[in-house]
Amino acid sequence: MPYKTIGIIGGGQLGRMMCLAAKAMGYYVAVLDPTPNCPCGQVADTEITANYNDMEAVKKLAELSDVITYEFENIDYDALTYLENHAYLPQGSDVLKVTQHRYREKSAIKNMGIPVTDFFLINGAESLKEHFFYPSVLKTTTGGYDGKGQLVIKTKEDFDSAKKMAEKHECILEKRVPFDREISVITARSTNGEISVFPIPENIHVNNILHQSIVPARISGDLRDKAVNYACKITETLNVIGVLAIEMFVAGDDIYINELAPRPHNSGHYTIDACVTSQFEQHIRAVCGLPLGDTGLHSPVVMVNILGDHMDSNEMSRLDPYLPLLSNGKLHLYGKADAKEKRKMGHVTMLGDIDSSLRIIDQSNIWVRPES
Repeated sequence: MPYKTIGIIGGGQLGRMMCLAAKAMGYYVAVLDPTPNCPCGQVADTEITANYNDMEAVKKLAELSDVITYEFENIDYDALTYLENHAYLPQGSDVLKVTQHRYREKSAIKNMGIPVTDFFLINGAESLKEHFFYPSVLKTTTGGYDGKGQLVIKTKEDFDSAKKMAEKHECILEKRVPFDREISVITARSTNGEISVFPIPENIHVNNILHQSIVPARISGDLRDKAVNYACKITETLNVIGVLAIEMFVAGDDIYINELAPRPHNSGHYTIDACVTSQFEQHIRAVCGLPLGDTGLHSPVVMVNILGDHMDSNEMSRLDPYLPLLSNGKLHLYGKADAKEKRKMGHVTMLGDIDSSLRIIDQSNIWVRPES
């Protein structure tokens, strides 16, 4: 119940927004992150500055916390094992073991009878030579995000680049599907088994980084039902606790699952301003065993990411580029110290007519256009 302490592993923007939701509900928050004054640490009650594999710091977080959650998947194995045995970690480790490894993740979804693209495990150059095809995408099985750890293979000339990657990392080779749209379904499941689903965003990426989410997604009712059914089956089968984001490709009347993220997700940021209950509040409710909230949409909405590319690194508080978006938009900045290229620094949620919002965004200077 409120007035207890929630421990968060990871102090980035997702941890920050979890913390803000928890604080609004009356909880205390402790965060573990290696960066001093991290985005979550700026608003938490207790900031533990240490590496994620620092067992003394992990033990301190366990001592302080009544319940522990996380903002990212790649948690140190020893730390995770300790927390399972010495603290209350309702999400457990089973889902992480699946989602930390792309081949295991794809295999688990396929075994549920849910469509995924063709894929092969790649262990070295010979394995790549045996399975090589195009168009495809070569991804490292672990780590990687926002396009990192990925190589798009368009022709046979890309084999040499793929070979270099396969010689350094265990990889998964996936068929590249000619899709119409990318969407995500964000679910939440509480410790008592209650499940909720948020309105589906349509996601547009630029340079492999999410640029904007459009809600509701511009898909048919039949596709919406199919996507929700797949998402609920995955959530229940994996026994998820908390928020789960499921990225999907829409190709005609078909849907293919791309990736899973067992935590709040960038494409769900719109929920803070546009839904009765945000994904972050829902996650706190779920891991604390409270009734889940209404996920209804107040208004159509477009969420647009603000990257380090969009900001003046010498004067990060400069708001000039964002002003055209603020008449019907809400500005969220994450409190990061350095405006690095392709780094997510914040987002804007624009409420109201989608076409008008997209037109204003396109005329602004806050996003980087695709690389040629």
